[in-house]
Amino acid sequence: MKLRGLYAITDSQLLAGKFLQYVEAALEGGVTLLQYRDKSTDEARRLREAEALHTLCERYKTRLIINDDAELAARIGAGVHLGQTDGPLTPARALLGRTAIIGSTCHAQLSLAEQAAKEGASYVAFGRFFNSNTKPGAPSASLELLDQARASLHLPICVIGGITLENAAPLVAHGADLLAVVHGLFGAENAQEVTRRARAFNALFNS
Repeated sequence: MKLRGLYAITDSQLLAGKFLQYVEAALEGGVTLLQYRDKSTDEARRLREAEALHTLCERYKTRLIINDDAELAARIGAGVHLGQTDGPLTPARALLGRTAIIGSTCHAQLSLAEQAAKEGASYVAFGRFFNSNTKPGAPSASLELLDQARASLHLPICVIGGITLENAAPLVAHGADLLAVVHGLFGAENAQEVTRRARAFNALFNS
């Protein structure tokens, strides 16, 4: 499958009280991957929300990714995104099978991406490119890094960190396949605006 386009990432605080409404509005506008990101320890709620998202994603033919929790991903038949502190990808690949989408956070380091590719990652994620609300202290990545990654990696490249409609175009021009967006998508004042933004992000890949 071709991983290219908008990669929407949920944020439980930002989406409080409008979680499924805003997610569905994004799916309506077109989302290649949807990541469920919830750092809480409320297992029951996380399972419930992940299952609800899985049902929605199936309806819109979008692939669901679970952040940092391969067991939950295995339970509901989703993919997983792993950070550098979550250990090697190999056990997750063994657990989820050959066809599952497994992404890896590579910060601003090409060597981490090369390692992830060897371990069977489906895509690699670089960031942050701009100041990010979600990860304010993350090291910054550059367009030069994107150029190098494009030249040396044969995997879809995801970019993350403070991405908005105003700053995303150069990232696509330098080879980004997936734009991972949290606030730039879901920080909208209503559901219609979420759908409009999703369409506009996807349009950047066709221009």
